[in-house]
Amino acid sequence: MTDLLPTSRSTLRVAELFGPTLQGEGPSAGQRALFVRLSGCNLDCGWCDTPYTWDWDRFNREEQATEMAVAEVASWVVSQGTDLVVITGGEPLVQQQRLGALAAQLAGAGRRVEVETNGTIAPDERLIAAVGTFNVSPKLSGSGVPVHRRLRPKALRAFRDCGKAVFKFVITGPADIQELVELQAELDLGRIWVMPEGTTESAVLTGMRNLAEPALANGWNLSPRLHVLLWGDERGR
Repeated sequence: MTDLLPTSRSTLRVAELFGPTLQGEGPSAGQRALFVRLSGCNLDCGWCDTPYTWDWDRFNREEQATEMAVAEVASWVVSQGTDLVVITGGEPLVQQQRLGALAAQLAGAGRRVEVETNGTIAPDERLIAAVGTFNVSPKLSGSGVPVHRRLRPKALRAFRDCGKAVFKFVITGPADIQELVELQAELDLGRIWVMPEGTTESAVLTGMRNLAEPALANGWNLSPRLHVLLWGDERGR
């Protein structure tokens, strides 16, 4: 699961840099964006669509994780001339200290920074100051991860209270919907997006149709997986 941290405080372990492309999920879906995908994760979701960021039983870490200077990553982003940059993973906050340095540099260069996170690690003040939006995606029972590992109420409250978080949930079926109803009542998470699990056009469209009525009934927003609808399961899109 979690990759070892970089050997230097000025570097990040990076799985891939790509874009410009279109943000596929959540409130920024459809917006032109760059992606910085970091390596390493503290969870092992059964339906994960980026296992090459953490599953070293199936993937070669030396091939999939590159140690890059924070300044080098920031330079690449700025050179692309795209306003929105999405930092994702894996789980980016595994590398929080180095991530804060990158986010600060990008914000200082006038970029809008979104961080996609599973919500198990609370953000520190430096990261909160630099990030425009945290797309927090806590994992539900359909992930196959034990609840004590995937849901950390203290961390989720820290995201909620920072004023910069939206919450996005992958739904695999009715059990996930019921768990989300209960979690929403317990933690008062505010703005919620739901989206179906799936890496094919047919799975995403069927899932969205199944989620439309529950979303309306519970006051949730419905997110596509736009990148899947456009490009299937193609990596780097």
